[in-house]
Amino acid sequence: MARHNVIGNQGEILAVMYLKSQGYTILETNWRFDKAEIDIIAQNEETLVICEVKTRSSKAFGKPETFVTDAKQKLLIKAAEAYIQEQQLDLDTRFDIIAITGDDLEHIEGAFYPEIG
Repeated sequence: MARHNVIGNQGEILAVMYLKSQGYTILETNWRFDKAEIDIIAQNEETLVICEVKTRSSKAFGKPETFVTDAKQKLLIKAAEAYIQEQQLDLDTRFDIIAITGDDLEHIEGAFYPEIG
C-alpha cells in the first residue's frame, strides 16, 4: 500500500476514535455512492454528520482542509442526499472536516453547506 494511503487510513482511524470520544455515534465509514465516498457518517444527538477526513504528514503544501475542493463538496452532498434517502432519515445534516497534520487534529464543524436552489 502506498505511503499516502497508509497515512490516510491512519487518519480516518484517529478521526473515528476522536468522534467517539466526543460522544458521536459512528453509523458508517467509507460509504460509497456513485463516484463519491464519505469517510465517516456519524450522528451527534439529532444531527447527521457527514465528515471528510484529510490527513497530511506536514503543512508544506497547505492545510489539509484546503484540499476539500468545491467539486469534492458537491460529490459529498450528492452522496449524503442518497444516504439520507436510502436510510429514510429526518435529521439536520452538517458537513464537517477533520484535518490531521502529524499529531494535530482539528475538527471543523459546519465546514461547508450545500447550496440550495
